[in-house]
Amino acid sequence: MDLDICLVATELFAWGRLGGFGAATRMIGRKLAERGVRVSVVVPAGEGQRRLEELDGMEIHSFPLTKYPFTGGIYRGLGADIYHSEEPSWGTKLALEAVPGARHIVTCQNPKTGEDWGLVERYYPLRRRIYNRLTAPAIDECVKQLDAVYCQARYTIPKTRALYKLATDPGFLPNPVKVPSKKPVKPPEPTVCFLGRFDAEKRPEIFFELAKEFPDVRFVAAGRAHSKQRDDDLVRRYYSVRNLEFPGFIEGGEKEALLSMSRVLVNTSVSECLPVSFLEAAAHGCAILSPHDPDGFALRFGYHVKDSDYASGLRWLLEGSNWREAGERGRRYVSAVHEVGKVIDLHLEAYHRALSTPRPSS
Repeated sequence: MDLDICLVATELFAWGRLGGFGAATRMIGRKLAERGVRVSVVVPAGEGQRRLEELDGMEIHSFPLTKYPFTGGIYRGLGADIYHSEEPSWGTKLALEAVPGARHIVTCQNPKTGEDWGLVERYYPLRRRIYNRLTAPAIDECVKQLDAVYCQARYTIPKTRALYKLATDPGFLPNPVKVPSKKPVKPPEPTVCFLGRFDAEKRPEIFFELAKEFPDVRFVAAGRAHSKQRDDDLVRRYYSVRNLEFPGFIEGGEKEALLSMSRVLVNTSVSECLPVSFLEAAAHGCAILSPHDPDGFALRFGYHVKDSDYASGLRWLLEGSNWREAGERGRRYVSAVHEVGKVIDLHLEAYHRALSTPRPSS
């Protein structure tokens, strides 16, 4: 396929960077490459990452964060047809300025209002808070200049339009997930899982404390924090909880095996959009237990936690077949909307639409 795409990324699921944005970006890039698209990714460097790498059929260009303001030349040198930002970022602005003749689109992964930022920024170091304050106005203005704006979750479409003062609603461009061809067979022993970082804003302690209330249920907390010290402290603090397991960060077959045996995925974050972990869990027939309800995932496919009462929600899900019915509804939904092949079709349609739509004359 004669198409050249540059993914402008804030993270990639490799070289020690393990977030959901990065997981979605890597899957999108890999699957586009499998379709014959030439894919490059520009991303801040991770642990041990060289300036130029090849990964999953993609060409990965990285840079140290200190060089971020001077990376326009990378985008210019790639000469891609489309620069697709997997979240508005400083890279979005630099790519637009460096290659104004190309087409530029963005998928808003987690649009945040001032109130949203207030919830999470107290967990961020001062340097990151200052960076956000300094760059946000320019990034917000840049989004209005792009050829197309998309959201990965439907409920954020009106929010994104208002946030960036767009003339029309953004489109819907969902994140992809691999859906197993066969429905997972859950074991008799009830298993509940947590997938994600153990950083403070994710509040994994809620999951660990929940395990104490359900001693006959197996709890598996898969993940780790950015800080080894925090990891060590958490494991030491909860090591004596006999039904709680800490396998560390897992991916690939290990993660699929955990989700296949789990009945419920528990989310405890302070703030959340529609995380990739919800899609992965639903694809494996897991019910969702969460205080957040993006695109109705908790209400329709699990239990929407109110007033921090996770125990009541988990108790209800594990009663009878409530978890199974919710998980099956979620599996049907992600198969119809987020299955990777269908999502890549939507990306290709978005790219061809951007290339074929005339720009307004200046």
